[in-house]
Amino acid sequence: MSEEAPEPVPEPVPEPPGPAEPAPLGVDRAPTGVPEVDARLDRLADADHLETSGHLAVYEDVHGGLRDTLTALDRRPGPPAPGPRPPSAT
Repeated sequence: MSEEAPEPVPEPVPEPPGPAEPAPLGVDRAPTGVPEVDARLDRLADADHLETSGHLAVYEDVHGGLRDTLTALDRRPGPPAPGPRPPSAT
């Protein structure tokens, strides 16, 4: 009687890794000194804790806020425009 070697048992195939957990990117944000702009830039940190699918909403919110802040700069009153020069000044 011949002894046969037992058939090798295949090693289990490891599961592929799933999506990584959200993690902060560690990007430093330097304050600009303009409170409205700094608040919008700080909002970018919210994307650090979201899945990738949630980043777009944060980016659009920040972009819209920055655009509104820049648009408001155009509406602020500045110095009065120079008037016409009198004829004797020429």
